[in-house]
Parts: sequence; C-alpha cells; structure tokens
Amino acid sequence: MDANWHGVQYIGGGFPLQGSYGTRYWNDHMAAPVAQRIFVTGVNGHIGNHIVRDLLEHGYAVRGSVRDLNDPEKTDHVRQHAKDLGCEDRLELVQGDVLDADGWAQHLTGCDGLFHTATVYSTQANAELILGTANKGTTHLFHAAKESGILRVVYTSSTAAVGTSPKGTLKAEGHWNNDTSLPYSTAKTQSERLAWQLAEQLQLDLRVINPTAVLGGGFIRPTPSVNFFEAAIKGSYPIVPKFPMAVVHVRDVARAHRRAFEVDEAEGRFILAPHANLSLSVICRRIRELNPSTKSPRRALPNILVPFAVFQDWLGGVFGKNRYLTRAVARNLMKGDTNYSSEKAEKVLGMQWEDFDTCIQDTVDVFL
Repeated sequence: MDANWHGVQYIGGGFPLQGSYGTRYWNDHMAAPVAQRIFVTGVNGHIGNHIVRDLLEHGYAVRGSVRDLNDPEKTDHVRQHAKDLGCEDRLELVQGDVLDADGWAQHLTGCDGLFHTATVYSTQANAELILGTANKGTTHLFHAAKESGILRVVYTSSTAAVGTSPKGTLKAEGHWNNDTSLPYSTAKTQSERLAWQLAEQLQLDLRVINPTAVLGGGFIRPTPSVNFFEAAIKGSYPIVPKFPMAVVHVRDVARAHRRAFEVDEAEGRFILAPHANLSLSVICRRIRELNPSTKSPRRALPNILVPFAVFQDWLGGVFGKNRYLTRAVARNLMKGDTNYSSEKAEKVLGMQWEDFDTCIQDTVDVFL
C-alpha cells in the first residue's frame, strides 16, 4: 500500500508506517493526506524545472526559488508543469538570489527537504565566478536548512567533480577530480567538497547527485551539455573530435534527486552515467542516423589533427566568435575518459534509464 503514497504524509493521531518514503501517519479519523513539501532552488533551470515536474507527478508539494518572479522566462515554464498536471495548489514560487544570505530560512520553513540545484553552469565563465556562486549559495542554503529544521538535503554536483582520470579506470563514487586546468571542473570539485564539509558541520543528511552531460528537452536556454546540438544539426563543422563524453537524460536526473530523498538507506554520492564511454563524434553521428535530413557530421577527426581544430577555434575567437576548444580543454579531454559506473544509483536508487536514442532525439527535437 505504501507504494501508492508517493510524497504523502497522513498526519494526526495514530500509528506510524515506515517505508522508503519516510514515516507517514494514518489518522484514526482518516485525515486528508498532506503532501510533503520540497524546496528546490533554481527551478527555472534545465534540471530544476524537471525536478519540479517529477515531484508534482509523485504527489509532492514544491516551493521553488527564482531570482526574478517578474520574469516570465524564469517562471512560465515552471508553472506550466502544475497547470498540465492540475495541481497548481501544490506549487509555490518565491524570489531569492543564492548570493544573498537573508531570507532563506523563512523560505525553507515548513519544508521537509531541500534540493539545491542553483549554480552557474558555464564552461566559459571564470573559476572565481563559478566557485563564488556555488560556495556562497551552498553556504547560505545549508545554514538556512539547519535553521529551519530541514535535515535531508539533495545537492546537484557533476561528474566534473569525479574527473576523467586515470584513463582506462572504471570511476565510481570514491573518485575525485584532481585536475585544476579547467575552471568549471575545479569549481564543481571545490564546491562539492564544501557541501560535504558543511553537511558534517551542520549535521545534515546530505545526498549528492553527480550527473554526466544532461540531455533532453525542456530547457529555456541551451546549457553547455546541449548547445553543440544546434551547430551539429546545421552542419557548422564537417568533422568532429573524438572527445570522450557520457550522457544521461534530464528526466533520469530528476528521478534520481527524488529517489535520493525518498530512500532512507541512500547515502553519499550517486554517479548518473548510463551511457558512458561515448565520444562527441559518436553522438553527432547518431544525430544524423536518427535524423537524416540534418547535416550533423558523420566523420570523426583523427586525434593527431586536434591541434588544427584548436587553431580554427582560436581563429574564430579573433573574429568575435565564442571559443569552445582551447588548448586546455582539448588537453584535458584527450588525457581522460568517461568510463563511469552507475551501479550504485541502479542498486540503491532503483534507477532504470531512458535509452540512448531517447536522449539524442529529445534534444534534437528542441532545435528542429
């Protein structure tokens, strides 16, 4: 019977029922169910808005934060989830910037859990901006969780904090990135380590999600995980490097956050890399195979010619184009691999994954 009570507590007098969704109480007078409320930061983001929908679909109430409640680009698509599901009464949006310390404890009061997803996701921004946002936001939200009585926190990290080295080694949750050549990877590693330090200091029950490149639709602005799809579809480059990649569908990332909250036995980190040991060239080729009308490249650039691709990228930067392939990026990518294990997420969280073609096609459909 418990399996039908997703996210619901029965409150009042009576006896507790234990299960993987926490403790619920059955009232002697058949009290109406009260949904557990989860606070989600960054609900307008690719991962954040899918977490909102998944939680609503499973009976939870959601209170979510955005930086500007008056910006429809940050709110309309989130509210649409509740409208689609007929549960607008279970979604509440509040305004807040994670860089500001004030007001978060008040926002979190009355919530049963915190999902902290808000951060800067950029491979081009400098490390100080990424790290400053991540560290301040994590510090403010974790202290607010403690103050408001929230014990269980689910934190969105990345396999950037796991790393891609050593090459040829199966990398699991015990691996940590130790390469400081890329600002984004450095920031994600340091910010996750801070999260663990704060959790120990504040005695919070922390569970961390480490996804690989997150594919799938439902984003307002393309993230670094998907922004190459548009260029590939248009045939902006005839061949692509065999840079290592691993991918996961955004719906699976949302499910993993919920399951990490629900499963009492869950602890530590959870790598989400169901489609590992791929390459950029493999993904581009599959785009073309599934969508023959596109111009996505089918040929891979030999590794020996990668320096020429770096030079071409630099030349484009001279003429004002955004740079994606610096020497540091190319060197970092080529010396590692995406040989990740998702076994823990499968065993503990019961994850069953969207297939690779669904990951590709759901992303392509946004740009067609």
